[in-house]
Amino acid sequence: MSPDPLRRFWLFTVLVLAALRPSHEVLADTTDADGLYRQHCMACHGAERLGGTGPALLPQNLSRLRRESAIEVIAGGRALTQMPAFAGQLSDSEIAGLADFIYRPPTETPTWGMEDIRKSQIIHHPPGSLGDKPVFEADLQNLFVVVELGDHHATILDGDSFEAIHRFETRYALHGGPKFSSDGRYVFFASRDGWISKFDLYKLKVVAEVRAGINTRNAAVSFNDKYVAVGNYLPHNLVILSARDLTPIAVLPMENAQGKSSRVSAVYTAPPRESFIVALKDIAEIREIPYGNIEAGKPVAMKTLEMSDYLDDFFFNQEYSVVMGASRPAGSGKSSEGASAVVIELDTGRKLADLAIPGMPHLGSGISWEYQGKPVMATPNLNSPAVSVIDMESWKVIKVLETEGPGFFMRSHSQTPYVWTDVFFGPNKDKVHIFDKSTLKLVKTLTPEPGKTAAHVEFTKDGKYALLSIWDVDGAVIVYDAATLREIKRLPMSKPSGKYNVYNKTHYEAGTSH
Repeated sequence: MSPDPLRRFWLFTVLVLAALRPSHEVLADTTDADGLYRQHCMACHGAERLGGTGPALLPQNLSRLRRESAIEVIAGGRALTQMPAFAGQLSDSEIAGLADFIYRPPTETPTWGMEDIRKSQIIHHPPGSLGDKPVFEADLQNLFVVVELGDHHATILDGDSFEAIHRFETRYALHGGPKFSSDGRYVFFASRDGWISKFDLYKLKVVAEVRAGINTRNAAVSFNDKYVAVGNYLPHNLVILSARDLTPIAVLPMENAQGKSSRVSAVYTAPPRESFIVALKDIAEIREIPYGNIEAGKPVAMKTLEMSDYLDDFFFNQEYSVVMGASRPAGSGKSSEGASAVVIELDTGRKLADLAIPGMPHLGSGISWEYQGKPVMATPNLNSPAVSVIDMESWKVIKVLETEGPGFFMRSHSQTPYVWTDVFFGPNKDKVHIFDKSTLKLVKTLTPEPGKTAAHVEFTKDGKYALLSIWDVDGAVIVYDAATLREIKRLPMSKPSGKYNVYNKTHYEAGTSH
């Protein structure tokens, strides 16, 4: 199974489709399921099913997915992720045999504990050994880190000249946006197969690496620059590393009081709270870990907020006092009319509001700004051609902006009057809509490269230029004048999945995701 490895949405959509039950008369062909797996699936899911560009295919990772849904996706593919359909290559019995195979427990339960993490650590340059003077001249706060998943590289881009400063090979299939130290000198990358890499932007060198899990969702860096928290799908845990050299400090199993374990959907750093916030996939809880509770060799205390439902996609207000959470339903690929978000007060765990947002909101890509004297947030919807605009005082949807298809990313900046949103899914994936933040009206629709997906806008630190990606192996980063919306420059790149500006990310600019 060779899915497009660039879809950030891969881990929750792979093998997830409406439960259209196949005929029970189809018998599984188990005679060579192992051989079929190695021929069609191993390249993306790993020789031992431990994951790679695709998720781990083990019973532990499939607990919320019915076998019938897995059969449907193997046979018919998954449009939103471009997972191929195998109905034309494999017989019904072979597909059923593959489904049985991925639900079969491995001979030994895969583990990746503290000792494994320690043994994997690689220190390329000890802390302090490289000095502090940058090896190039540029505004260090206006650098961009561009992740090129087409050939697994990253480019460091000068945000003033829009010239590449350095390009280097990364670990295979990075997942989630890179995270920065508070001063912007270091950037931390997480790969799908658990590797965390620390890169020195001043010296343009990888300084340390460690494998923190088998199947990793993302990482977060504490605002005090002491810790890196890594959220894993496999094992079901959160790993705390030293931000200094990635030495492991703690491995925290994610279990509830009844002993049920959960995958970690995401981990966030909350600077005003001086804590990490953990989203769980399989337990209806939110976890918070104050930085001050972390100390090597000692138990790490966590605060638990019990929820009425699973919440695995978050958006925070700027003060990090409130979180909006949504659940991405497992086993359903349909547009969910009942999809909703809840608003939770983090200090008390009290639910402030329910929000009905049809179309499955992508809260992790939500942004905020001031509209008519009130703070609002806006979120694209993954299964609906609409952007939902929400009043953050009344917590009501005040406007639905129609688009030409479901979107994935939204971006803006405090110094621009516009908000940009892509049309990531569907036939109009080559379009980008630009709305006026003061009127909520459509200003312009761009088609940067007909037929190719246009997505993920990021601004320079002053908001004067917007950089957009063409998601293709023969892709590009396109620079636009953010005021006139004219194209300024086009930089060829290999499927640039995202661009991350040092200033915007380290100052938690409201127009970018945190």
